[in-house]
Amino acid sequence: MKLCIKEFSLHVILVYMIIIIFLFFTYPSNASIQSFVYGGCSQQKYNPSTVYESNVNSVLTSLVNSASYANFNNFKISMPGSTQDDVVYGLFQCRGDLGSSDCMKCVAAAVSQLGTLCPVSCGGALQLDGCFVKYDNVSFLGVEDKGIVMHKCGPPIMDDSDMLTRNDGVLTYLSGEGQYFRVAGSGKIHGVAQCTQDLSMSECQDCFSEAIIRLKSECGSSSWGDMFLKKCYARFSERGFTPKSGDDDVEKTLAITIGLIAGVAVLIVFLSVLNKLCEKKGGK
Repeated sequence: MKLCIKEFSLHVILVYMIIIIFLFFTYPSNASIQSFVYGGCSQQKYNPSTVYESNVNSVLTSLVNSASYANFNNFKISMPGSTQDDVVYGLFQCRGDLGSSDCMKCVAAAVSQLGTLCPVSCGGALQLDGCFVKYDNVSFLGVEDKGIVMHKCGPPIMDDSDMLTRNDGVLTYLSGEGQYFRVAGSGKIHGVAQCTQDLSMSECQDCFSEAIIRLKSECGSSSWGDMFLKKCYARFSERGFTPKSGDDDVEKTLAITIGLIAGVAVLIVFLSVLNKLCEKKGGK
């Protein structure tokens, strides 16, 4: 009986520890950076099994491979046998605060979604929370484009002048000069802005200015706002946009882990008491 209780306790503790380790290492931590923001495809289509399709596949593969060591890159692919009409241009841009591992995962996820969203399209673009991917048969590299792609605003702020002031301060700070990727914070309000690095710094600044002017106009009195132009974006919210946005996931994982550890501790105490009772009975 004593042996059975000890063996049982060891087995149960082992199972609990395995569960803890499994949850800690498999709980999704990069879901936020792969959240879908917008996507679009060109109306022009290409025929499957053509040189152009090979060039598209080569561009997308190059984007994913390059994202393993850089946060930005662009390509012009023209394989042997290509005509000018077969040339494919591609670009990826990861959020400036992402490490190479998260950047590559984000770009790979974006390329995968592009394949589903834009089958046999000559061009396509997709923005996830952590990265942007685009390819086309018309060169867009180094071309400034301030067209609005997507914008959203949160609910209006009611009678909170402090938050309105903080919103304006964050957006004003983001409109500063000299960086392709910018972050700002004031109290609970966080902001981020980025432009694609194929632009010159002056073109980037021009794009930022347009995005922030529009964001202030459209969403300045809201609790959060997103303004995505074709070559840059500006956003603000209470939640924030850095990898720390995944803190909720970490907190949940820690809560589960702490709960399981507490359960193991209670179980150990219970089995220890039970084992002592058995020893007393066995000694009679």
